Order: sequence, then C-alpha cells, then structure tokens
Amino acid sequence: MLADFLYWLEIERSRQQWRYIEIRPLSHIQAPGWAPSHSYCFHELSLSPSLDDISRGMHKDSLRRRIQRADREGLVCETGRSEKIVKDFYRLLLMTRKRHQLLPQPRIWFQNLVRCMDANVEIRLARKDDVAIAGILTLRHKTSVIYKYGCSDARLHQFGAMPFLFWKLIEESKAAGATRIDFGRSDLNQGGLVAFKDKFGGTRTQLDYYRCPQEESSKSLDLQGLRFRHVFSVLPDSISSMAGRLIYRHIG
Repeated sequence: MLADFLYWLEIERSRQQWRYIEIRPLSHIQAPGWAPSHSYCFHELSLSPSLDDISRGMHKDSLRRRIQRADREGLVCETGRSEKIVKDFYRLLLMTRKRHQLLPQPRIWFQNLVRCMDANVEIRLARKDDVAIAGILTLRHKTSVIYKYGCSDARLHQFGAMPFLFWKLIEESKAAGATRIDFGRSDLNQGGLVAFKDKFGGTRTQLDYYRCPQEESSKSLDLQGLRFRHVFSVLPDSISSMAGRLIYRHIG
C-alpha cells in the first residue's frame, strides 16, 4: 500500500540521515509531510492503434509532411549502439547542447548506458549522404519505450530528420511488440518542446515530483539559471565535454 511505503521511506530517511526523499509518481498523492517540489508536462503515445490511425492523429504540417520530405530527400535511419553510432550521436549532442547554451552530458555516460543496458538501449541516427544529421536515444522496459535524448544539426532542419526518426521509432517499436512510447518530461516553460510532443497525438498529463520533508529545497547546482550560461555556447567541443564530465553530476 502507498501509505505503508511512504511511512517506510520516512523511517529510512531518518535512519540513514538523508536530507530529503523525492518520489516521482505518475499520479497525484496526498500524504502528511509530502508536497510537490517540481512540476512538469508528461507525454505518452499508445501504440495500440494501427500505424495508419497513429499517423492520422499526428499533426499534418509539422510532422506528416516533414516525414514525407525526409523520404524524398533520401534520409536513412540507422539503429544500433556501436562505437561509431555513439560517436556520431555525441557529436550531434554537443551541437544541440551548445545551441541551447547548456553543458553536455559526459560522453562516458552514453558509453556506460550502452554497456550496462545492452539491447535495452537504442540509438537512431538520420543520415543524409552517409552523414548523421539527427539522432535520438531510447530505452526499453518491458513493453514501454522511453525517449531520453534527442539532438540534431540545426543547419539541416529543413530535411525533417527529427520527425522522420520519431516515425521510425513508432514503426519499429510497434513491430517489436511495444505498447507505448514514453516521451518523457518537459519543463513547463519549454513551450516549443511541449508543443512538439503534443503534435504526435498522444496524451499529456502533469507530472509532479514530491519531497519529504516538504520544506526542503533543492541545493543542487542550477547551471541553467546562471548569468554566464551564454559562455557554454562558445566553448570548444573538447572543453565543453570536459566541463560536462566534471560538473554535470551537480546539475539539478
């Protein structure tokens, strides 16, 4: 029972002398001592309908026409987790994080994901003329596929590589027996990202994180709010990657 579990967590917090406990349920809870600490948008897409029905539920101009454009341009989807795929994915990730003025996750993080999760992690790259121009990384748990990371070369967005990759993800996940795609959380102030996920025709709910004790605030390093964030956009890739390895673990 939830009440018993929360009671056990509070006992463990006291015994282990933890500052706080955080849980991330997909539904709202009401319990003494627990209160929402952060809120996000959460998107998921059911794969139960046919592919035709899923396609019809997607935004016509923003997604379906861009997927058609990608096909006309000859984009190819490569799925795997080889060292070359990880390398190409990380190159695109550095571009994307720099574009958003954020430090990148360390490369070893992705290498460890591949090593530890093996077949339960997949990277999809969209290639044009054998050059990777966009990529997504997903995880698999039972019949759920979880979208975790996406990256792209902004100079080539006109080819529709990201919608193309998500459609390949939908096709391949459904063929492999998955029943849902978890598009993950989005910050409430990320209007563009929320709108993009909305266009797939899935469901959007509010995801609340709960903490106990409720007055405890996060003391993690919020780099996204620092005034020198623009510096991240001009760092050389080698320095940016090294800084990410040193600092990323402290980012809230």
